[in-house]
Amino acid sequence: MTDVSFVLLACGLIIGLGAIGACIGIGLMGGKYLEASARQPELMNQLQTKMFLLAGLIDAAFLIGVGIAMMFYFSK
Repeated sequence: MTDVSFVLLACGLIIGLGAIGACIGIGLMGGKYLEASARQPELMNQLQTKMFLLAGLIDAAFLIGVGIAMMFYFSK
């Protein structure tokens, strides 16, 4: 394998593992949000705001990984 193929493999791993982690994180968070809002419906608006804020942060971490992978890919 050449050096370029290792860069492509690393980019694929960065994006793939980042996507898996973000999906699992958002899925767990959504499930916990549904449980919490079922237990205390009066807090649903506050919990929803916090859930969407955290979903954006989780997704931002994944997009930063994609940006780093693209930086590696286009610098070859």
